[in-house]
Order: sequence, then structure tokens, then C-alpha cells
Amino acid sequence: MQPSGAEVHQRIARISAHLYPSNPQMGDGSILERTNCRAKGGAAGFKVAILGAAGGIGQPLAMLMKMNPLVSVLHLYDVVNAPGVTADISHMDTGAVVRGFLGQSELEGALTGMDLVIIPAGIPRKPGMTRDDLFKINAGIVRTLCEGIAKCCPNAIVNLISNPVNSTVPIAAEVFKKAGTYDPKKLLGVTSLDVVRANTFVAEVLGLDPREVEVPVVGGHAGVTILPLLSQVKPPCSFTHEETEYLTKRIQDGGTEVVEAKKGAGSATLSMAYAAVKFADVCLKGLRGDAGVVACAFVASQVTELPFFASKVRLGRTGAEEVYQLGPLNEYERIGLEKAKKELAESIQKGISFIRN
Repeated sequence: MQPSGAEVHQRIARISAHLYPSNPQMGDGSILERTNCRAKGGAAGFKVAILGAAGGIGQPLAMLMKMNPLVSVLHLYDVVNAPGVTADISHMDTGAVVRGFLGQSELEGALTGMDLVIIPAGIPRKPGMTRDDLFKINAGIVRTLCEGIAKCCPNAIVNLISNPVNSTVPIAAEVFKKAGTYDPKKLLGVTSLDVVRANTFVAEVLGLDPREVEVPVVGGHAGVTILPLLSQVKPPCSFTHEETEYLTKRIQDGGTEVVEAKKGAGSATLSMAYAAVKFADVCLKGLRGDAGVVACAFVASQVTELPFFASKVRLGRTGAEEVYQLGPLNEYERIGLEKAKKELAESIQKGISFIRN
């Protein structure tokens, strides 16, 4: 039996609504109102936006988030190529409904009603470029996006990936403070790649499966500010001084290792996307109300004298509901902590000054 013309129109409107949220067919008086369309989000779950979804991190991140069963609606925003990435990912046969948003004029649409916003937007690090070199460009991008969040989804959890995280998280905090929407529990700098690398590299040394290893990584997310607490590795183990120095330096320089290996063709995009999705998943489990959800993140903190610091946090319905102390450190880690704090203080102040001055 052939479908009627009205049925065909409805099917076309449904498909169109996935890819073109502003499609005129979906306006008032159409056969299929947007409120009745699955593009509004049919499955139970959370609404997630990725800002910078067409970039090197954004694309694999979007693909992996489309696979997450906790996501019901996935908004993909970028200033270029968002429709293409959206079309591609929307063909995946998973539950999340995908919608694309292109350019500054569509930022508000991308953000309205979101539970979690993930921000990988910005330029990547290139050979010879320090994280500080990224600051001038990425700081402005983060400011603009966070102004949109403050206006459209002030209660969303924000996962900030854009480097340098040690400065962009303070920038975001200042933007939210100016807008009167700042909740320190909801602003999380993503340092999970440092943990993922630490788990992998330590597992190599110990001859274990990386999934069985847990290494706390504290401090910040650049160079010497990255401090793996090898004395607290699970399962409990001990390292020689040479192993400790090798592992610490390799974890701290993991990003540079990838940048140099790619020879100008990019930075750590795939492993970053994996680590970001791993962290986003624990944030969503916290939002769902799961108990005992703990991960490392760069957050507003009283663990040290610095206003922001990465350490283990317990994630819940309101974000980072508890920030854990560092625990006992050995002498190598205590020295490393002082080095980390010195550089971290400068990076934090740089971010704060960008907004205040």
C-alpha cells in the first residue's frame, strides 16, 4: 500500500528536522509541529551540546557522544562545517537525536535547554607552539561561548577542553560572574586526558591492563602543572626513582609527544576525544544521581591557596559536589606540587586578567 501524500510529507519533515532545526516546514501551522517531532528528543536522557563540533577533537567527540545511551539530544555547533558533521553523525543508528547549528547567529539555539555543554572549540597546538601561544586566540573564543551559556543555559554543567585549560577555566568563571550565573560546582576543566595517559603509561611499566590501573593526576593541565601522584596508584605498587622521573615527565609531555609525532598534522585529538567522552559520561552519571562517581577535574578549589586546582571530585546532580584533598604525598610529589603551583598561579591570573582588564 502506497503512503498518502500527507504521510510522505510527515516523513520528510521528520528527517528534515534532524538536520535543519530552522526548517520553515516545522513552523506554526505545519502538518508536523516540532513539539510532536522526534527531533525534539524522543528517548529519555540528557541534552548535550558540543561547541566546536567540526574540529579535530569535536568530530570524534561528537561521534562517541552519539553512542552514549545517556544522551537523548545532541547539538553540534561550530562556525564552519557543522551541517556536514551533523548529517554524517545523524546516520548512526543510536538513540540520540542530532541537530546542527552553524555560526554565531545559531549559538543560542544550540545552547537553549542543554544539561551538559562540552567545549573543545579553538585552534589546536602546532609544533613549536606552547599552550601560552594558544591563549590569545582561544581566550576570545571561550569568552564568546561562555557568554552564550550564561544567557541560554546558565544551569548546565560545563566541560571545558579548550586550551590552555589553566587559563580558560578562570576566563569562563569571570564571564559567568559578570553575568551573575556563576556556580563553581558546574564549571569543570577537563584534565581526564592526563589521567588516561597516566593509566596507560603506568600500566606499560607494570605490565598490567590499563583498565585495571588508576592514577590520580592533580594540579593543572600543562607541563609541570600536571602532577601524577604515583604514590597513590591503584593497585598499590612502588616505583624506583628513575621510573618515577620517566613516568612523570612522559605524562607531563604527552601532548608534545603527539604533536611531534604528527609532524604538523595536528595535536592529540583522538585520545582527547576519548578522554573527554569518558569524563562527560561520569558527569551524566552524576546528573542521573548515581552514587560514588569520582573523577579528576580542574575546578574552583580550596585544596591549595590557588583559586583553581585539579584533584579528585565527586560528581552529582549539581556538578562537582565535593572536592577531595590530595592525600599523603611523598617528597618527590611535594617538590612537584610547589613547581606546579608556581606556574599555575600565573596561568590562572592571566585568565582572570583577560576578562577584568
